[in-house]
Amino acid sequence: MQHSPDVEAADALRQAYQQITAEIGKVIIGQEEVVKFVLISIFSNGHCLLVGVPGLAKTLLVQTVAQVLDLDFKRIQFTPDLMPSDIIGSEILGEDRNFKFIPGPVFANIILADEINRTPPKTQAALLEAMQEKAVTTAGITHKLAQPFFVLATQNPIEQEGTYPLPEAQLDRFMFNVALNYPSFKEELQVVKNTTSSKHADVNKLLNAEQIIYFQHLVRNIPVADNVLEYAVKLVAKTRPGGEHAAPQVKRLLNWGAGPRASQFLVLGAKCHAVINGKYSPDIEDVQAIAKPILRHRLVRSYHAEAEGLSTDDIIEQLF
Repeated sequence: MQHSPDVEAADALRQAYQQITAEIGKVIIGQEEVVKFVLISIFSNGHCLLVGVPGLAKTLLVQTVAQVLDLDFKRIQFTPDLMPSDIIGSEILGEDRNFKFIPGPVFANIILADEINRTPPKTQAALLEAMQEKAVTTAGITHKLAQPFFVLATQNPIEQEGTYPLPEAQLDRFMFNVALNYPSFKEELQVVKNTTSSKHADVNKLLNAEQIIYFQHLVRNIPVADNVLEYAVKLVAKTRPGGEHAAPQVKRLLNWGAGPRASQFLVLGAKCHAVINGKYSPDIEDVQAIAKPILRHRLVRSYHAEAEGLSTDDIIEQLF
C-alpha cells in the first residue's frame, strides 16, 4: 500500500480512522474518547492501559478493535497463580528427544492483559521484554513477535485486595493510561436495548497488519515545529520536582515526575492526534489534548496533593 505524496497518506489515515471509529461504534456505545486513545496508541506503536470498574466493555472494546483491524487477538486472564511461561511459552521434550519451543499467547498482534494487577511481579515482568523489545527470550533463544504488536491491559481501580500494583518501570511502558467512566443515561439505555435483544452487530474488517505498519511509519514522518517540540519537552520537565524547569507548585505537589519516554510519547501522540483531526503537523493544542493520559501514570503525588484532594489530572491541568 503506497500513497504519494505524504499529504495523500495523511488523508488516508484520517479517513481510515473515521471508518474504524464508525465500525467500532456499531458494537461499543459511547466511549468515543477511549476508542480515540486506543487507536492513537496503535498508530503510534504504543501500548495502552485501560482503568475502569468491571462491566464497562473493556474486553469487548479490545476484541472489536482486533476484529476491525483484522489482527490476531489473544486474551490472557491475569491471576495470582499465573506463571511467566503461561504468557511467553515454554520448552517441551518432543518425541524425537529434542526440546522444542511451544509459543504462549503473547505471540499475537493484540494482547489483552486482563486485570494485569492481579498477578505477581515475576509474571508482570514477563510482559516487559515483549512490550519493549517486541521479542521474548526463553532458554537463551530470542523469539521475535509478530508485527504489529500491542498490549492493551485492563485494571480494576476499586478492589485492591490481593492485587500487585504495577511497578513504575512497567507503567512507564504504557503510552496511555485511559480512565473509563460510566456511560450516560442515554448511552446505557442504548447498551441495554442492544444487548438484551437477539440483534447482533457485524463489524467489517477495514485494515490489515501491513497497512497498520505503513501508518505507523507515516506518523513518525509527520513534521513537527520546534516550538511544539519544545512545549512537549518543557511540559514534561515541569513535572520533575528537582529539575531546573520545575513549576513552583510541583515541588510541593509531586514526589516524582515523568521521564524522557513521556516526552517521546507526547510528540508521537500529538502527531497522530493532528492527522486524525485533519492537520498535517501538530500544534500545542494537540499536545495538551493527549497530555493527561500520557502523564497521569508517570507522576507520583506528594502527601500535600493527597491531603488537598488533588488528582494527577488536576496537577497536569495547572501545568498547562
